[in-house]
Amino acid sequence: MGTIVAVAILAAVGFWAVAAYNGLVAKRNQVRNAWSQIDVQLKRRHDLIPNLVETVKGYLAHERGVLESVTQARSAALSAGDDVAARAAAENQLTRALKSVFAIAEAYPELKASQNMLALQEELSTTENRIAFARQFYNDAVLAYNVACESVPTNLIARSFGFRTEPMFELDDVAERAVPKVSFG
Repeated sequence: MGTIVAVAILAAVGFWAVAAYNGLVAKRNQVRNAWSQIDVQLKRRHDLIPNLVETVKGYLAHERGVLESVTQARSAALSAGDDVAARAAAENQLTRALKSVFAIAEAYPELKASQNMLALQEELSTTENRIAFARQFYNDAVLAYNVACESVPTNLIARSFGFRTEPMFELDDVAERAVPKVSFG
């Protein structure tokens, strides 16, 4: 009778270990999928930037530094690879560079009214929203995966099979985290 109980306990532990391992694999794959979604949206943004630069180049001839910073930031973002921290830093730099282009463009009424500029602003705005949603999905997937990797008892399986926590894709610009001030007069 004692042997049957021992075998049953051993079988239950074995089934639990397999289920825990499979759960970790599923969560890790969800993180990878979420990262792919971010990557798709970032590529979309990167593809729009040359059009933006060409559109504003004629209007902002004396603002060459701004356009060069956007081009350099885009190159850095494209070459950042799949390291989440490096990619986040490069993308945050690109976001700041794009904001400076749009801030300067405000001073040029004919540029602001240009159909190409309006269309590009709309495309970039839509893309930025998609990136924000993809970041949220990624960070949610990372949170679930990291909790599984660090929680007892699944952390035993995670450690044994080389599952490592993943970094969040975070903003580094403090100004973007601040609550905007609204004034009606």
